[in-house]
Amino acid sequence: MAAWERDAAAYRRARLRRAELGIPYGQHKRQTIDLFHADADDERRPLLIFIHGGYWRSLEPSMFSHFAGGANARGYPVAVLGYRLCPEVTLAEIVGDVRAAALFLHRRMGKRLAACGHSAGGHLTAALVGTEWRAFGADVPAHLIRHGLTISGVFDLEPLLSTSINADLRLDAEAARAMSPALWPAPKGVLLEALVGGEESSEFLRQSHLIVDRWAAGGASTLFSALPGANHFTAPNPLADPGSGIVDGLVKLLEAAAKV
Repeated sequence: MAAWERDAAAYRRARLRRAELGIPYGQHKRQTIDLFHADADDERRPLLIFIHGGYWRSLEPSMFSHFAGGANARGYPVAVLGYRLCPEVTLAEIVGDVRAAALFLHRRMGKRLAACGHSAGGHLTAALVGTEWRAFGADVPAHLIRHGLTISGVFDLEPLLSTSINADLRLDAEAARAMSPALWPAPKGVLLEALVGGEESSEFLRQSHLIVDRWAAGGASTLFSALPGANHFTAPNPLADPGSGIVDGLVKLLEAAAKV
């Protein structure tokens, strides 16, 4: 985490002229967006949303600025989202925050959107991909976010009920099921790629397999990949490298989003 903070700060310094930091999308101090423009921004290219982890109760978006590096270098702008945390708010309210941020970005920039997130951010990415966007207004396209890449995500929250984490999440069985994207009706016509570190626990592997299998059975396009040698904290690091395989896959995802 110290390395993330160091590398993120260095990236912000290097990108000052191509960044807009702390854009508010709500009234709370954590409801902000750090927007990193690509070097040669093409208006036809989608905007990538990145959502950080921290089990919905910790960490700051400023720790992850450098994860915009790979997509920026390949010509895509990246918005690093902040959101309110548990226990100040509920998990349902956090999902509301990232949806509000996506709507704000759509209305501000008029771009197609795709999403990427790590850990709890993987959960929130799946929530965005699985959202019925028509419900949010006549000006909101049904395909607002239909492409997502998750890294070491958590998609079935019921196993958290008996852990110490739930002291902050305050979930009961009903709320856990309602906030578990793997248990939602599979959204048809979406593309979700779930990556997980090959050295992670069996539960993280199960979580990604679960959403990929359940959504595919319901008509979504899904892909599961284990990253050899990666653990929970090293798995997202290749997002900073424009030549990494993860960024290659991310570019293909963004290219697909541009065609919707």
